[in-house]
Amino acid sequence: MSPTTPRLELHDVTKRYPGVVANDRVSLTVLPGSIHAVLGENGAGKSTLMKIIYGVVQPDAGTMRFDGQPVQVRSPQQARELGIGMVFQHFSLFETLTVADNVWLGLQGRRTRAEVVAAIRAKAAAYGLEIDPERPVHSLSVGERQRVEIVRALLGQPRLLILDEPTSVLTPQAVQRLFEVLRQLAREGCSILYISHKLHEIRALCDACTVMRAGRVTGSVDPRTTSEAQLSRLMIGSEPPPLPAQRRPPGAVVLELAGLTHRSPHPFGTDLHEVRLQVRAGEIVGVAGVSGNGQRELLEVLSGEDTGVPPGTVLLDGRDIGAANPAQRRRAGLHFVPEERLGRGAVPMLGLAHNLLLTRHEGVGRGGWLRLAALRTQAAGIIERYGVKAAGPDAAAQSLSGGNLQKFIVGREIEARPRVLIVSQPTWGVDVGAAAQIRAALLALREAGCAVLVVSEELDELFELCDRLVVIAKGHLSPAVPVAEATVERVGAWMSGLWPGSPWASQANEEGQHVAA
Repeated sequence: MSPTTPRLELHDVTKRYPGVVANDRVSLTVLPGSIHAVLGENGAGKSTLMKIIYGVVQPDAGTMRFDGQPVQVRSPQQARELGIGMVFQHFSLFETLTVADNVWLGLQGRRTRAEVVAAIRAKAAAYGLEIDPERPVHSLSVGERQRVEIVRALLGQPRLLILDEPTSVLTPQAVQRLFEVLRQLAREGCSILYISHKLHEIRALCDACTVMRAGRVTGSVDPRTTSEAQLSRLMIGSEPPPLPAQRRPPGAVVLELAGLTHRSPHPFGTDLHEVRLQVRAGEIVGVAGVSGNGQRELLEVLSGEDTGVPPGTVLLDGRDIGAANPAQRRRAGLHFVPEERLGRGAVPMLGLAHNLLLTRHEGVGRGGWLRLAALRTQAAGIIERYGVKAAGPDAAAQSLSGGNLQKFIVGREIEARPRVLIVSQPTWGVDVGAAAQIRAALLALREAGCAVLVVSEELDELFELCDRLVVIAKGHLSPAVPVAEATVERVGAWMSGLWPGSPWASQANEEGQHVAA
């Protein structure tokens, strides 16, 4: 193979589904050792194209060449044999098996299980992706599952590695470490297809970028010499509008955690220790942290899924709600958007109108009969107001792209006019246009006097949205800091538990490590 032979060539690849052309004569060339970004809004056809490359989906037309040879990739197994690895945004893991067993299956038995366990530990340490090989996948958070996918793909020693939103689970320091590893892989000849909605990451990491909109390629550019505004225009046809600034000071405390200490109900969970947090009317408080540090336990306590907390530690308007279930909390004005869109935030096979019934009951009439016309009217209103791309109020939740489903779920909860809204990972895997819409909606809710708590692993999002920040590390919560006084370096250090007064601060000082004040 000539050094100039492209690693991957797609020519006029087309994929049609009933009522939509997902990929419309897409052509793409990836060179050996290139870190090539594929950029596009939700529903642009990126995921379908990646599934075609990986053999999950078969194209209706077009050709594919790998290392100069024409290929028809009929299955992921054939893709892996060719040297193609992929980390999906929506994971493909067996929940009842351990991390090691999932990885072992993906390697097709070429190593013993003990060798796989050792390899996982070594690769995870090298990449800063902490994971226990013996943990069952069902006990992992969404972010931890993504780590499993990344490690599994890297152990296959791919010549083409497809990464879909790989940095959403990492601290800023770990992102830079991952970038160094990806650059090293590229120097060794591995080609990388990098899908991300973080324009600054693409400009910092990638040497080529293909932009898609509505199933078609709208441009191919060098992101190193292309501004974020230019990339945004290619992707969504315009620049996202600037977010409005806060116009009034916050009001009284609405939601409070008063010294909450709570043992995790999960076998591999993280216990919460002396958690103190206040959220006031008309403010947005952000919770930063690496996935698996107690976010799941914190959210379950706040949403009412876990009611086994000490009395007087979870307060709404000064009233103890620790024993209240989710329905009782919703009636009191506390609403919740989970990080898992399908299966928790929405029932995949049900239409959007019926999915309103998960958290709102205006569509239930006397005797329990459903008022379908009212439900459809409400769903249609959310679709219109939040710019959701869907076939209509009866469209199945699973038929929407991730960003559009997220807009619908967030809209569903905002339209209920909550006193408190808790949102987990509000724009994870969401394109820049949809993210701007969701963030603008949250800011408008804040201006209406709602108390908003945002749990996110996207530091840029927290800096853009929030008035105050706290960091969660190993079940402990840092002091709150105004966003104006926060820096990426400071918050990144706090993600390791190194804030003044933390249980690890004195140990770090003794060892000569820096504690970020």
